[in-house]
Amino acid sequence: MKILIDVRLLNKGRTSGIEEYTRFLINQLLTIDQKNEYVFFNNGLRKTNPSVDWFKFKNPSFVNWRIPNKIFDLSLKFLKEPELDRFIDFDLVFSPHFNLLRLGKNKKRVVTFHDLSFIHFPEFYPWRKRYWHWTQDCKNQAKEATKLITVSEFTKTDLVEVFGIEPNKIEVIYSGINPIYSKLLGNDEGLKIFQKRNNLQRPFLLFVGVIEPRKNIDAIIRAFDIIKDKPKFHDLELIIVGEQGWLYKKIIEKINSSKARENIRMWGAASYDELRYLYNLATVFVYPSIFEGFGFPPLEAQTCGAPVVASNRSSLPEILGESALFVDPWRINEFVVAIESLLENRGLSEKLIKKGFENIKRFNWAKTAHRVLEIFETLK
Repeated sequence: MKILIDVRLLNKGRTSGIEEYTRFLINQLLTIDQKNEYVFFNNGLRKTNPSVDWFKFKNPSFVNWRIPNKIFDLSLKFLKEPELDRFIDFDLVFSPHFNLLRLGKNKKRVVTFHDLSFIHFPEFYPWRKRYWHWTQDCKNQAKEATKLITVSEFTKTDLVEVFGIEPNKIEVIYSGINPIYSKLLGNDEGLKIFQKRNNLQRPFLLFVGVIEPRKNIDAIIRAFDIIKDKPKFHDLELIIVGEQGWLYKKIIEKINSSKARENIRMWGAASYDELRYLYNLATVFVYPSIFEGFGFPPLEAQTCGAPVVASNRSSLPEILGESALFVDPWRINEFVVAIESLLENRGLSEKLIKKGFENIKRFNWAKTAHRVLEIFETLK
């Protein structure tokens, strides 16, 4: 079987959740599947940077179209052209994200939906992103696809309730965790060098995620301001890691106007090695996101032995189970109480760390790829 995978979302070389899902899943599919043939479809005028090394595998091939993406998307929406199978030979299409494609009537397509945040919270997106979501015609894509994958039961329920999709059309397949993340010993030489070089001797709260409204970073800042008012937390720092997303400027303004600004570090984008060290050194990992279809960062933090405080909304209770403290993302005092309880109660912190190590056993990229491959095989 010849499987075409749409990799247009990797053009910008970003490392946010959906891009990570695409890279790691494809790597695993190419590793475990020696039978099927894979074709990667890309499009766009700018030089692409998918940040992958798929050429080391024997069976993939690449199709790169050079149509301006805005023209391509509008043509797909309004003219319903081009139909890919008229130009490319394949048996099945896999879309790791709902980028719009047109296919002939007899062609099968599997689409992964990560979340419907753009439906529930359009105000979290700039008008250009909202326009893009409109051009993608997501509801019809979901209805026309042969099979849908979601990364959580929460998103499956959302597709059923919001788009009216039949439940038996949707398979829930959890994502994995980047294997680079692990708990390091305190005497790890690389960890000690990193800690000294970056002056990380003080306890700190850690947030990792794209700097955008949906991540609710404002709640962390407000909670941190309250905590820092107490003399016993004089040494505490807050480190915010992530690249700038849409509507980030107001978030940066709130950080800069914080009463505890001198104890807040804006790290920017971080490498995998930097993240591994930061997760290992963090006293508490805080994730107040308002809406998540899965949520990689809290699982990565657990893998490295950090206790987690997370929002009690969307998929996070499902993904984290009993291994985190959950709070209402709109109630700042709940964040304050949860964070302080972990800062002051070592027993509670150790209990959550232990539960975190148990929780992460549920998430593995090889398992994810095998489940996805099973779906492909049923559609032969």
